[in-house]
Amino acid sequence: MASALAAGFGDPVFDTQAVFRGLMSAIAYPGRVVLIDRILPTPAPLNVATTALCLSLVDFETPVWLDHSGGSQDVLSHLCFHCGMPVTPDPGAARFALIADAVAMPRLSDFDAGEVEYPDRSATIVIQVPSLTDGQRTSWRGPGIERPTLAAIGGLPENFWQDWDLNRETYPLGVDVFFTCGKAIVGLPRTITVEV
Repeated sequence: MASALAAGFGDPVFDTQAVFRGLMSAIAYPGRVVLIDRILPTPAPLNVATTALCLSLVDFETPVWLDHSGGSQDVLSHLCFHCGMPVTPDPGAARFALIADAVAMPRLSDFDAGEVEYPDRSATIVIQVPSLTDGQRTSWRGPGIERPTLAAIGGLPENFWQDWDLNRETYPLGVDVFFTCGKAIVGLPRTITVEV
């Protein structure tokens, strides 16, 4: 028997605007934990923050790549219905990538870093992690950070921060990242230097 499709936002306009403001705050102030204060059904294994981000930013013009864990039939049905998004099997063709299993994620260089003429056309990667505070301690600096910010994102692959250094060096090209955990989100734009 097919599972029932979960509802989206209770008030699509108001909720989308509220989540969008939270996402912009997370990207404007890298390393800051921002709470998404919406009550929202989520298809397993996606959390509230990831689902809310998708409902706010993804639409029929946004090719999305999902990892094996995040590409369940429930997730596909939910997001394709509520967002109308096309799904691509090629991470390099995606504008958004949803990663539910961070440890097994592809290398950052597998995703589209944009073009010299259009660096804004790069991919945004959403990475679900088990914790935003109990991982390897790192120091972040760059635009939006007045003083170096300490962050401890948990559950990332060993090569992630090396990949991030390579990604940052390609600026203005490069991917941007949102880390999500439960209802919380942390933004990591390509401009940020991370010291481990």
